[in-house]
Amino acid sequence: MMTFPIGWTRKVALVVLLVVSTSTVAQQLPCLVELPRPRSIYVSKGAKAEVPELFVAGEVVTTLRLDSPCDPSRTKLLGGWEGHFEPVLAGGKSVVIVPLRNLALGDRFQLLVTLADGTELPFTLTASKSFVDRQVNVFPEPESPEALRSALEESRQENRTLREENLRREKEEISTNHALATLLLTGKTLMTLLKENQKWSLGDEALKATTLIYEGDGRTGVLIHVTNLDPKRPWKLQEVRLSTFTAGEPRPFALRMSPAELPPGKTGRIAIVMDDSSFKTPEGGDKLILELFRDGGLRQGYFLLEKRLTR
Repeated sequence: MMTFPIGWTRKVALVVLLVVSTSTVAQQLPCLVELPRPRSIYVSKGAKAEVPELFVAGEVVTTLRLDSPCDPSRTKLLGGWEGHFEPVLAGGKSVVIVPLRNLALGDRFQLLVTLADGTELPFTLTASKSFVDRQVNVFPEPESPEALRSALEESRQENRTLREENLRREKEEISTNHALATLLLTGKTLMTLLKENQKWSLGDEALKATTLIYEGDGRTGVLIHVTNLDPKRPWKLQEVRLSTFTAGEPRPFALRMSPAELPPGKTGRIAIVMDDSSFKTPEGGDKLILELFRDGGLRQGYFLLEKRLTR
């Protein structure tokens, strides 16, 4: 996982334990994994049914929620799991899985969940670079009332998301900040009043990113050049969040990315523009947290943005 440590000031400022002689202050911040929302699995019975995969990570609790009670005595990990997992905890409608450490990519362990009526549900525990299951809702009977209600709610949520996306796109057509984000994305910064303030280049074995910070005309811009170094898996941006550091209140911003998905070895750009008024709160100035999440819900970018005025 990558952390993008960003912060800056408007003028020369004295920061705790650090005197800066330029307009830029950088702070190294921790980056934590943000796990995705619960997902549902609709299990098909039969000898040829596909065995569902559960994605786990070291010391992260993964919980299976069943629609009927399980049999704890017959719910267990199979073959060679010792040293990799804590003993499975099963009771009522829940099964709890806790890996002792991260699994190597390609490792696969078998979990057998047995329901109170004797139904056996096999699962494969494995690892992913970008996805970790925190809670999985399991429906052994896809046509059961509970499964149908869950599928209906997921469909409704998807429709709500699509409607919100359509409204957002309509507003973007007349947004000044989205126009500026488009200019940043296409390298036409001379057509804006934004000036480059800071530049960072960071990377790991799976991703390389060069980040530029812009200021001007009462706005702040962030431009990120992202290169996907994964030889097999494409990289896709899932979500960007901007919120106040103190209270976690969301703040508006404009976002542009091209292309929408990065194949292995390819480079793309992400442009974000916000009003400087986003830093203001009733109590005074505040810091902003800018977070980037890739597909699967893994947080890959964490920025601390701060405006300070010297005396």
